[in-house]
Amino acid sequence: MVSTRAVPNLVFRGLRGQRSAGEFAAAVRRAAREIGEQVACDARYIGRVESGEIRCPNYAYERVFLFMFPGASLADLGFSARESVRGRGARTTAPPPPITPPTLHSDIHEESDVLRRVFMTSGTATVAAASLGLGGRAAAAGPLAVPAQRRVGEAEVSAVEKAVRQIRLLDDRHGADGLYRQASQPLRAAYALLDSGATTRRSTSDRLHAGAGELAISVGWLAHDSGRFDDARSHYAEALATARLAGDAALEAHAFCNASFLARDTGRAREAVRAAEAGQRAARPLGSPRLLALLALREAGARAWLGDRAGCEQAIGRAHAAFGHGPTDADPEWMSFFREAELELLEAQCWSALGDWPRAARHARRATRLQDPHFTRNLALYRAQLAGDLAQAGAADEAASVGHQVLDLLDRVQSARIRGMLASAVRVLRPHGGPEVAALLSRYEELPPGA
Repeated sequence: MVSTRAVPNLVFRGLRGQRSAGEFAAAVRRAAREIGEQVACDARYIGRVESGEIRCPNYAYERVFLFMFPGASLADLGFSARESVRGRGARTTAPPPPITPPTLHSDIHEESDVLRRVFMTSGTATVAAASLGLGGRAAAAGPLAVPAQRRVGEAEVSAVEKAVRQIRLLDDRHGADGLYRQASQPLRAAYALLDSGATTRRSTSDRLHAGAGELAISVGWLAHDSGRFDDARSHYAEALATARLAGDAALEAHAFCNASFLARDTGRAREAVRAAEAGQRAARPLGSPRLLALLALREAGARAWLGDRAGCEQAIGRAHAAFGHGPTDADPEWMSFFREAELELLEAQCWSALGDWPRAARHARRATRLQDPHFTRNLALYRAQLAGDLAQAGAADEAASVGHQVLDLLDRVQSARIRGMLASAVRVLRPHGGPEVAALLSRYEELPPGA
Protein backbone atom coordinates (compact mmCIF):
# COMPACT_ATOMS: atom_id res chain seq x y z
CA MET A 1 0.00 0.00 0.00
CA VAL A 2 1.37 3.41 -0.96
CA SER A 3 1.71 5.89 1.90
CA THR A 4 -0.37 9.07 1.61
CA ARG A 5 1.32 10.87 4.49
CA ALA A 6 2.06 14.49 3.56
CA VAL A 7 5.71 15.54 3.32
CA PRO A 8 6.28 19.03 4.79
CA ASN A 9 7.36 21.69 2.32
CA LEU A 10 10.38 23.03 4.22
CA VAL A 11 11.52 25.14 1.27
CA PHE A 12 8.29 27.13 1.25
CA ARG A 13 8.44 27.44 5.06
CA GLY A 14 11.91 28.93 4.71
CA LEU A 15 10.65 31.52 2.23
CA ARG A 16 8.20 32.82 4.82
CA GLY A 17 11.09 33.66 7.13
CA GLN A 18 10.15 35.55 10.30
CA ARG A 19 6.71 36.56 9.08
CA SER A 20 3.66 34.91 10.61
CA ALA A 21 1.49 32.75 8.39
CA GLY A 22 -1.14 35.51 8.44
CA GLU A 23 1.39 38.17 7.44
CA PHE A 24 2.68 36.01 4.63
CA ALA A 25 -0.89 35.33 3.42
CA ALA A 26 -1.47 39.09 3.30
CA ALA A 27 1.66 39.47 1.18
CA VAL A 28 0.33 36.80 -1.19
CA ARG A 29 -2.97 38.65 -1.55
CA ARG A 30 -1.16 41.94 -2.24
CA ALA A 31 0.99 40.28 -4.90
CA ALA A 32 -2.12 38.79 -6.48
CA ARG A 33 -3.73 42.20 -6.76
CA GLU A 34 -0.61 43.56 -8.46
CA ILE A 35 -0.97 41.08 -11.31
CA GLY A 36 -4.76 41.11 -11.48
CA GLU A 37 -5.31 37.73 -9.82
CA GLN A 38 -7.85 36.91 -7.12
CA VAL A 39 -6.89 34.39 -4.43
CA ALA A 40 -8.53 33.83 -1.06
CA CYS A 41 -5.25 33.21 0.75
CA ASP A 42 -5.23 33.03 4.55
CA ALA A 43 -3.02 31.64 7.31
CA ARG A 44 -4.64 28.21 7.08
CA TYR A 45 -3.85 27.95 3.37
CA ILE A 46 -0.19 28.80 4.08
CA GLY A 47 -0.22 26.13 6.79
CA ARG A 48 -1.59 23.55 4.36
CA VAL A 49 1.16 24.37 1.87
CA GLU A 50 3.90 24.15 4.47
CA SER A 51 2.55 20.89 5.90
CA GLY A 52 2.63 19.35 2.42
CA GLU A 53 -1.14 18.91 2.27
CA ILE A 54 -1.12 21.04 -0.88
CA ARG A 55 1.54 19.43 -3.03
CA CYS A 56 1.03 21.73 -6.01
CA PRO A 57 -0.86 25.06 -6.05
CA ASN A 58 -3.65 25.79 -8.53
CA TYR A 59 -2.86 27.95 -11.51
CA ALA A 60 -3.78 31.27 -9.88
CA TYR A 61 -1.52 30.63 -6.88
CA GLU A 62 1.23 29.43 -9.20
CA ARG A 63 1.18 32.75 -11.06
CA VAL A 64 1.26 34.67 -7.79
CA PHE A 65 4.09 32.64 -6.26
CA LEU A 66 6.24 32.88 -9.40
CA PHE A 67 5.60 36.63 -9.43
CA MET A 68 6.69 36.90 -5.79
CA PHE A 69 9.86 34.89 -6.38
CA PRO A 70 11.16 35.86 -9.85
CA GLY A 71 13.22 33.25 -11.63
CA ALA A 72 12.01 30.41 -9.42
CA SER A 73 10.10 27.37 -10.65
CA LEU A 74 7.47 25.46 -8.70
CA ALA A 75 10.13 22.84 -7.92
CA ASP A 76 12.37 25.61 -6.55
CA LEU A 77 9.52 26.53 -4.16
CA GLY A 78 9.25 22.96 -2.91
CA PHE A 79 6.18 21.89 -4.89
CA SER A 80 5.61 18.65 -6.80
CA ALA A 81 5.10 18.64 -10.57
CA ARG A 82 1.47 19.29 -11.46
CA GLU A 83 1.13 16.10 -13.50
CA SER A 84 2.14 14.04 -10.47
CA VAL A 85 -0.87 15.24 -8.45
CA ARG A 86 -3.49 15.33 -11.20
CA GLY A 87 -5.02 12.03 -10.20
CA ARG A 88 -6.40 13.19 -6.86
CA GLY A 89 -9.87 12.59 -5.55
CA ALA A 90 -12.88 13.59 -7.61
CA ARG A 91 -10.79 14.11 -10.74
CA THR A 92 -10.83 10.36 -11.37
CA THR A 93 -14.59 10.42 -12.01
CA ALA A 94 -14.59 12.73 -15.02
CA PRO A 95 -12.15 14.74 -17.14
CA PRO A 96 -11.86 18.45 -16.39
CA PRO A 97 -14.03 20.77 -18.52
CA PRO A 98 -12.22 22.28 -21.50
CA ILE A 99 -12.08 26.01 -20.85
CA THR A 100 -12.49 28.12 -17.74
CA PRO A 101 -11.73 31.84 -17.24
CA PRO A 102 -8.32 32.24 -15.55
CA THR A 103 -9.70 33.76 -12.39
CA LEU A 104 -12.25 30.94 -11.90
CA HIS A 105 -9.58 28.26 -12.38
CA SER A 106 -10.51 24.77 -13.55
CA ASP A 107 -8.09 23.54 -10.91
CA ILE A 108 -10.26 24.78 -8.05
CA HIS A 109 -9.81 22.25 -5.29
CA GLU A 110 -7.45 24.12 -2.95
CA GLU A 111 -9.15 27.46 -3.67
CA SER A 112 -12.65 26.17 -3.00
CA ASP A 113 -11.55 24.84 0.38
CA VAL A 114 -10.55 28.36 1.37
CA LEU A 115 -13.75 29.86 -0.05
CA ARG A 116 -15.93 27.30 1.65
CA ARG A 117 -14.64 28.33 5.08
CA VAL A 118 -15.99 31.82 4.49
CA PHE A 119 -19.49 30.36 4.13
CA MET A 120 -19.40 27.83 6.95
CA THR A 121 -19.57 27.77 10.72
CA SER A 122 -18.20 24.94 12.80
CA GLY A 123 -20.56 22.54 14.53
CA THR A 124 -23.88 24.25 13.83
CA ALA A 125 -25.30 26.35 11.03
CA THR A 126 -28.37 28.45 10.29
CA VAL A 127 -30.67 27.23 7.55
CA ALA A 128 -33.25 30.02 7.54
CA ALA A 129 -33.03 33.55 8.91
CA ALA A 130 -36.20 35.25 10.12
CA SER A 131 -34.68 38.53 8.94
CA LEU A 132 -35.05 37.25 5.35
CA GLY A 133 -38.76 36.68 5.89
CA LEU A 134 -38.67 32.95 5.18
CA GLY A 135 -41.97 32.53 7.00
CA GLY A 136 -43.49 29.43 8.58
CA ARG A 137 -42.29 27.81 11.76
CA ALA A 138 -38.65 28.67 11.09
CA ALA A 139 -39.40 32.38 11.09
CA ALA A 140 -41.62 32.14 14.13
CA ALA A 141 -39.03 30.27 16.14
CA GLY A 142 -36.07 32.33 14.97
CA PRO A 143 -32.95 30.93 13.27
CA LEU A 144 -32.90 27.14 13.06
CA ALA A 145 -29.69 25.57 14.35
CA VAL A 146 -28.85 22.35 12.55
CA PRO A 147 -26.10 20.07 13.93
CA ALA A 148 -23.48 19.33 11.30
CA GLN A 149 -24.06 15.55 11.53
CA ARG A 150 -27.86 15.70 11.33
CA ARG A 151 -29.47 13.68 8.54
CA VAL A 152 -30.34 16.09 5.75
CA GLY A 153 -33.77 15.58 4.24
CA GLU A 154 -36.66 17.35 2.53
CA ALA A 155 -37.11 20.03 5.19
CA GLU A 156 -33.50 21.20 5.04
CA VAL A 157 -33.25 21.14 1.25
CA SER A 158 -36.58 22.96 0.91
CA ALA A 159 -35.34 25.64 3.32
CA VAL A 160 -32.27 26.24 1.13
CA GLU A 161 -34.41 26.44 -2.01
CA LYS A 162 -36.83 28.80 -0.28
CA ALA A 163 -33.97 31.04 0.81
CA VAL A 164 -32.85 31.34 -2.83
CA ARG A 165 -36.34 32.40 -3.95
CA GLN A 166 -36.76 34.85 -1.09
CA ILE A 167 -33.42 36.55 -1.72
CA ARG A 168 -34.29 36.99 -5.39
CA LEU A 169 -37.69 38.40 -4.54
CA LEU A 170 -36.28 40.91 -2.07
CA ASP A 171 -33.57 41.93 -4.54
CA ASP A 172 -36.20 42.55 -7.23
CA ARG A 173 -38.05 44.84 -4.87
CA HIS A 174 -35.32 46.58 -2.92
CA GLY A 175 -31.91 46.10 -4.52
CA ALA A 176 -28.84 44.46 -3.05
CA ASP A 177 -27.19 46.89 -0.63
CA GLY A 178 -29.30 46.12 2.43
CA LEU A 179 -29.51 42.38 1.83
CA TYR A 180 -25.97 41.15 1.34
CA ARG A 181 -24.95 40.64 4.96
CA GLN A 182 -28.28 39.06 5.89
CA ALA A 183 -28.10 36.65 2.99
CA SER A 184 -24.74 35.29 4.14
CA GLN A 185 -26.45 33.43 6.99
CA PRO A 186 -28.45 30.89 4.97
CA LEU A 187 -25.49 30.58 2.60
CA ARG A 188 -23.22 29.45 5.43
CA ALA A 189 -25.91 27.01 6.49
CA ALA A 190 -26.32 25.53 3.02
CA TYR A 191 -22.61 24.78 2.70
CA ALA A 192 -22.45 23.43 6.25
CA LEU A 193 -25.20 20.98 5.33
CA LEU A 194 -23.43 20.12 2.10
CA ASP A 195 -20.15 19.61 3.91
CA SER A 196 -21.73 17.31 6.49
CA GLY A 197 -22.36 14.67 3.83
CA ALA A 198 -25.43 13.60 5.79
CA THR A 199 -27.79 13.11 2.84
CA THR A 200 -28.93 9.54 2.29
CA ARG A 201 -30.62 9.81 -1.11
CA ARG A 202 -29.05 10.82 -4.41
CA SER A 203 -32.02 13.02 -5.33
CA THR A 204 -31.70 14.91 -2.05
CA SER A 205 -27.97 15.34 -2.53
CA ASP A 206 -28.45 16.65 -6.07
CA ARG A 207 -31.05 19.17 -4.90
CA LEU A 208 -28.83 20.29 -2.03
CA HIS A 209 -25.87 20.82 -4.35
CA ALA A 210 -28.03 22.77 -6.78
CA GLY A 211 -29.64 24.80 -4.01
CA ALA A 212 -26.33 25.65 -2.36
CA GLY A 213 -24.82 26.64 -5.71
CA GLU A 214 -27.80 28.80 -6.64
CA LEU A 215 -27.66 30.40 -3.20
CA ALA A 216 -23.96 31.18 -3.70
CA ILE A 217 -24.80 32.83 -7.02
CA SER A 218 -27.66 34.81 -5.48
CA VAL A 219 -25.47 36.08 -2.65
CA GLY A 220 -22.70 36.71 -5.18
CA TRP A 221 -25.11 38.83 -7.17
CA LEU A 222 -25.98 40.85 -4.06
CA ALA A 223 -22.25 41.44 -3.57
CA HIS A 224 -21.85 42.27 -7.27
CA ASP A 225 -24.74 44.74 -7.36
CA SER A 226 -23.60 46.46 -4.18
CA GLY A 227 -20.06 46.96 -5.48
CA ARG A 228 -18.34 44.23 -3.44
CA PHE A 229 -16.63 42.76 -6.47
CA ASP A 230 -14.04 40.62 -4.68
CA ASP A 231 -16.77 38.98 -2.62
CA ALA A 232 -18.82 38.40 -5.76
CA ARG A 233 -15.90 36.69 -7.51
CA SER A 234 -15.47 34.35 -4.53
CA HIS A 235 -19.16 33.44 -4.43
CA TYR A 236 -19.35 32.81 -8.17
CA ALA A 237 -16.19 30.68 -8.00
CA GLU A 238 -17.72 28.63 -5.20
CA ALA A 239 -20.88 28.11 -7.24
CA LEU A 240 -18.79 26.96 -10.20
CA ALA A 241 -16.86 24.59 -7.94
CA THR A 242 -20.13 23.14 -6.65
CA ALA A 243 -21.44 22.73 -10.20
CA ARG A 244 -18.29 20.97 -11.35
CA LEU A 245 -18.19 18.60 -8.38
CA ALA A 246 -21.88 17.75 -8.77
CA GLY A 247 -21.82 17.50 -12.58
CA ASP A 248 -24.65 20.07 -12.75
CA ALA A 249 -24.58 21.70 -16.21
CA ALA A 250 -27.47 24.06 -15.41
CA LEU A 251 -25.71 25.43 -12.34
CA GLU A 252 -22.46 25.68 -14.29
CA ALA A 253 -24.15 27.72 -17.03
CA HIS A 254 -25.63 30.06 -14.42
CA ALA A 255 -22.27 30.52 -12.68
CA PHE A 256 -20.55 31.32 -15.97
CA CYS A 257 -23.35 33.73 -16.89
CA ASN A 258 -22.84 35.76 -13.73
CA ALA A 259 -19.05 35.45 -13.90
CA SER A 260 -19.14 36.93 -17.40
CA PHE A 261 -21.27 39.83 -16.20
CA LEU A 262 -18.88 40.52 -13.32
CA ALA A 263 -15.79 40.27 -15.52
CA ARG A 264 -17.28 42.84 -17.89
CA ASP A 265 -18.12 45.15 -14.99
CA THR A 266 -14.58 44.95 -13.63
CA GLY A 267 -12.85 45.68 -16.94
CA ARG A 268 -11.96 42.09 -17.86
CA ALA A 269 -13.73 41.99 -21.20
CA ARG A 270 -11.77 39.09 -22.71
CA GLU A 271 -12.42 37.00 -19.62
CA ALA A 272 -16.10 37.98 -19.91
CA VAL A 273 -16.19 36.65 -23.49
CA ARG A 274 -14.58 33.35 -22.47
CA ALA A 275 -16.97 32.91 -19.54
CA ALA A 276 -19.99 33.61 -21.75
CA GLU A 277 -18.74 31.11 -24.34
CA ALA A 278 -18.16 28.50 -21.63
CA GLY A 279 -21.66 29.14 -20.33
CA GLN A 280 -23.12 28.57 -23.79
CA ARG A 281 -21.28 25.25 -24.09
CA ALA A 282 -22.70 24.14 -20.75
CA ALA A 283 -26.20 25.34 -21.66
CA ARG A 284 -26.59 23.80 -25.13
CA PRO A 285 -27.72 20.34 -23.94
CA LEU A 286 -30.27 21.83 -21.51
CA GLY A 287 -32.95 22.68 -24.08
CA SER A 288 -33.51 26.30 -23.03
CA PRO A 289 -33.27 28.81 -25.92
CA ARG A 290 -33.87 31.67 -23.49
CA LEU A 291 -30.80 30.68 -21.46
CA LEU A 292 -28.72 30.59 -24.64
CA ALA A 293 -30.10 34.02 -25.56
CA LEU A 294 -29.02 35.51 -22.24
CA LEU A 295 -25.54 34.00 -22.51
CA ALA A 296 -25.23 35.30 -26.08
CA LEU A 297 -26.07 38.77 -24.78
CA ARG A 298 -23.40 38.42 -22.09
CA GLU A 299 -20.96 37.64 -24.88
CA ALA A 300 -22.27 40.57 -26.96
CA GLY A 301 -21.76 42.99 -24.06
CA ALA A 302 -18.20 41.80 -23.53
CA ARG A 303 -17.37 42.09 -27.22
CA ALA A 304 -18.81 45.59 -27.26
CA TRP A 305 -16.40 46.60 -24.50
CA LEU A 306 -13.57 45.19 -26.62
CA GLY A 307 -14.74 47.39 -29.50
CA ASP A 308 -15.58 44.30 -31.57
CA ARG A 309 -18.71 45.65 -33.28
CA ALA A 310 -19.01 42.78 -35.77
CA GLY A 311 -18.67 40.14 -33.05
CA CYS A 312 -21.13 42.03 -30.88
CA GLU A 313 -23.72 42.22 -33.68
CA GLN A 314 -23.35 38.51 -34.42
CA ALA A 315 -23.92 37.65 -30.76
CA ILE A 316 -26.95 39.96 -30.60
CA GLY A 317 -28.35 38.23 -33.69
CA ARG A 318 -27.96 34.81 -32.04
CA ALA A 319 -29.64 36.16 -28.91
CA HIS A 320 -32.67 37.44 -30.82
CA ALA A 321 -32.96 34.19 -32.77
CA ALA A 322 -32.85 32.09 -29.59
CA PHE A 323 -35.19 34.41 -27.70
CA GLY A 324 -37.67 34.17 -30.57
CA HIS A 325 -38.15 30.45 -29.88
CA GLY A 326 -40.10 31.51 -26.80
CA PRO A 327 -40.15 30.13 -23.27
CA THR A 328 -39.92 26.39 -22.55
CA ASP A 329 -40.29 24.15 -19.54
CA ALA A 330 -36.49 23.83 -19.52
CA ASP A 331 -35.97 27.51 -18.72
CA PRO A 332 -34.30 27.85 -15.29
CA GLU A 333 -36.36 29.33 -12.48
CA TRP A 334 -33.79 32.07 -11.88
CA MET A 335 -34.40 33.47 -15.36
CA SER A 336 -37.81 34.92 -14.48
CA PHE A 337 -36.31 38.41 -14.92
CA PHE A 338 -35.27 37.71 -18.52
CA ARG A 339 -38.15 39.04 -20.53
CA GLU A 340 -38.29 41.31 -23.56
CA ALA A 341 -37.53 44.33 -21.38
CA GLU A 342 -34.26 42.81 -20.20
CA LEU A 343 -33.37 41.83 -23.76
CA GLU A 344 -33.77 45.47 -24.79
CA LEU A 345 -31.78 46.70 -21.80
CA LEU A 346 -28.85 44.40 -22.48
CA GLU A 347 -28.80 45.39 -26.12
CA ALA A 348 -28.88 49.05 -25.07
CA GLN A 349 -25.79 48.43 -22.98
CA CYS A 350 -24.03 46.95 -26.00
CA TRP A 351 -24.65 50.02 -28.16
CA SER A 352 -23.72 52.27 -25.25
CA ALA A 353 -20.36 50.49 -24.89
CA LEU A 354 -19.81 50.95 -28.63
CA GLY A 355 -20.59 54.67 -28.34
CA ASP A 356 -23.76 54.55 -30.43
CA TRP A 357 -25.75 56.65 -27.97
CA PRO A 358 -28.93 57.33 -29.99
CA ARG A 359 -29.33 53.63 -30.75
CA ALA A 360 -28.64 52.76 -27.12
CA ALA A 361 -31.27 55.25 -25.99
CA ARG A 362 -33.88 53.74 -28.32
CA HIS A 363 -33.41 50.31 -26.82
CA ALA A 364 -33.26 51.63 -23.26
CA ARG A 365 -36.50 53.53 -23.84
CA ARG A 366 -38.18 50.33 -25.04
CA ALA A 367 -36.90 48.54 -21.95
CA THR A 368 -38.49 51.10 -19.63
CA ARG A 369 -41.81 50.85 -21.47
CA LEU A 370 -41.87 47.06 -21.37
CA GLN A 371 -40.71 46.54 -17.80
CA ASP A 372 -43.07 44.89 -15.31
CA PRO A 373 -43.77 47.44 -12.51
CA HIS A 374 -43.38 44.71 -9.89
CA PHE A 375 -39.62 44.60 -10.57
CA THR A 376 -38.92 47.87 -8.76
CA ARG A 377 -35.17 47.51 -8.91
CA ASN A 378 -35.22 47.00 -12.66
CA LEU A 379 -37.48 50.02 -13.14
CA ALA A 380 -34.76 52.12 -11.54
CA LEU A 381 -31.99 50.29 -13.42
CA TYR A 382 -33.54 50.71 -16.85
CA ARG A 383 -34.29 54.36 -16.26
CA ALA A 384 -30.75 54.97 -15.07
CA GLN A 385 -29.47 53.37 -18.27
CA LEU A 386 -31.82 55.53 -20.33
CA ALA A 387 -30.79 58.71 -18.51
CA GLY A 388 -27.13 58.01 -19.23
CA ASP A 389 -27.68 57.20 -22.89
CA LEU A 390 -29.83 60.28 -23.41
CA ALA A 391 -27.25 62.47 -21.69
CA GLN A 392 -24.50 61.11 -23.93
CA ALA A 393 -26.72 61.57 -27.00
CA GLY A 394 -27.17 65.26 -26.15
CA ALA A 395 -30.84 65.04 -25.12
CA ALA A 396 -30.17 66.83 -21.85
CA ASP A 397 -33.73 67.79 -20.88
CA GLU A 398 -35.14 64.31 -21.47
CA ALA A 399 -32.18 62.80 -19.62
CA ALA A 400 -32.84 65.08 -16.66
CA SER A 401 -36.51 64.15 -16.66
CA VAL A 402 -35.67 60.44 -16.58
CA GLY A 403 -33.07 61.13 -13.89
CA HIS A 404 -35.86 62.51 -11.67
CA GLN A 405 -37.73 59.22 -12.13
CA VAL A 406 -34.67 57.32 -10.92
CA LEU A 407 -34.42 59.55 -7.86
CA ASP A 408 -38.08 58.88 -7.12
CA LEU A 409 -37.23 55.18 -6.74
CA LEU A 410 -34.05 55.43 -4.68
CA ASP A 411 -35.92 55.51 -1.38
CA ARG A 412 -37.14 51.98 -2.20
CA VAL A 413 -34.16 50.58 -4.09
CA GLN A 414 -30.67 50.26 -2.66
CA SER A 415 -28.16 49.44 -5.37
CA ALA A 416 -24.64 50.73 -5.77
CA ARG A 417 -24.87 49.83 -9.46
CA ILE A 418 -27.89 52.09 -10.03
CA ARG A 419 -26.42 54.93 -8.01
CA GLY A 420 -23.24 54.65 -10.06
CA MET A 421 -25.16 54.77 -13.34
CA LEU A 422 -27.08 57.84 -12.20
CA ALA A 423 -23.85 59.49 -11.07
CA SER A 424 -22.37 58.93 -14.53
CA ALA A 425 -25.41 60.54 -16.17
CA VAL A 426 -25.16 63.51 -13.81
CA ARG A 427 -21.49 64.02 -14.67
CA VAL A 428 -22.35 64.21 -18.36
CA LEU A 429 -25.23 66.62 -17.69
CA ARG A 430 -23.33 69.05 -15.44
CA PRO A 431 -21.99 71.26 -18.29
CA HIS A 432 -25.50 71.66 -19.73
CA GLY A 433 -27.76 74.53 -18.77
CA GLY A 434 -31.51 74.75 -18.55
CA PRO A 435 -34.01 74.49 -15.72
CA GLU A 436 -34.57 70.71 -16.07
CA VAL A 437 -30.89 69.93 -15.67
CA ALA A 438 -30.45 72.45 -12.86
CA ALA A 439 -33.37 70.94 -10.95
CA LEU A 440 -31.95 67.44 -11.30
CA LEU A 441 -28.49 68.52 -10.17
CA SER A 442 -29.94 70.31 -7.15
CA ARG A 443 -31.97 67.30 -6.13
CA TYR A 444 -29.09 64.92 -6.74
CA GLU A 445 -26.76 66.94 -4.52
CA GLU A 446 -29.24 66.56 -1.66
CA LEU A 447 -29.01 62.77 -1.71
CA PRO A 448 -27.60 61.39 1.55
CA PRO A 449 -24.45 59.27 1.18
CA GLY A 450 -25.32 55.74 0.12
CA ALA A 451 -28.96 56.60 -0.58
